[in-house]
Amino acid sequence: MAGQFTDLVNDLGYSKTFYPHSKVTAYLNGLASRIYLGIYRNKKEESSRIVRFWKTELPMVVRRYHREILYSFIIFFLFSVMAAFSAAHDETFVRGVLGDQYVDMTEDNIAKGDPFGVYKSEDQVSMFFYIATNNIEVSFMVFIAGFLVSIGTIWQLFHNAVMLGAFQYYFFAKGLGLQSILVIWIHGTLEISSIIIAGGAGLVLGNSVLFPGTRKRLDSLKRGGKDGLKLMIGLVPIFIMAAFLEGFVTRYSRMPVALSASILAGSLLFVIWYFVVYPIRLEKKSRPL
Repeated sequence: MAGQFTDLVNDLGYSKTFYPHSKVTAYLNGLASRIYLGIYRNKKEESSRIVRFWKTELPMVVRRYHREILYSFIIFFLFSVMAAFSAAHDETFVRGVLGDQYVDMTEDNIAKGDPFGVYKSEDQVSMFFYIATNNIEVSFMVFIAGFLVSIGTIWQLFHNAVMLGAFQYYFFAKGLGLQSILVIWIHGTLEISSIIIAGGAGLVLGNSVLFPGTRKRLDSLKRGGKDGLKLMIGLVPIFIMAAFLEGFVTRYSRMPVALSASILAGSLLFVIWYFVVYPIRLEKKSRPL
């Protein structure tokens, strides 16, 4: 078909030159259009485009904004530590952050000998869909809040970090620190990493408005929005995997320590490799010698 198309284009060019108003010219033009559409409609491009996005395009975007992702991590970590410190010096802080109902329910579960019973309160499928939806909603709120010149993203990071810091301190105060890490961070590793990266995407969006550089502010915003959205699309599978782990795996809080630690370590290594190490290596390979 490609060979016929080449010959046809040559004939069409000749016909347009010497017989521009001929019916043959119109016929050849229509025929060439149909063959052109046939070639490119059947072109198997979509699958390779998807592979290229995950293999090259997304990691290069991540690499371009490593600094913003690092800032997001630092902000989230500092707010979490501040929350844990506040909880250690104020007995009412945890209840103020997590709510009386949640704390009372958890204390009741601890008294029953099942401190992480909250993860068994619903069936797996319902819990999976609820958590996946919630994770996506929270992370996109962190990203979209970047429109408020990054301040909105920082506020969202503060809100989520305070909840995490108070939540984690609560279990340490009850003598369940190590157990909580082995259970909660099975899904928490991917979940919290996603929120931090979403925070980086929000800072990219906000900084594109604050610091347009040599570009027009609107052009800078378009670029920041496009790159930030790519980061968010890249997080969707991680949201889903985190929801799967929380809905189907975390409920087995009495699983062997080795298995729990392996899942946690595997999640952490994946995040570090795909979002830190691999983008740096890819950038070095792409540099001209």
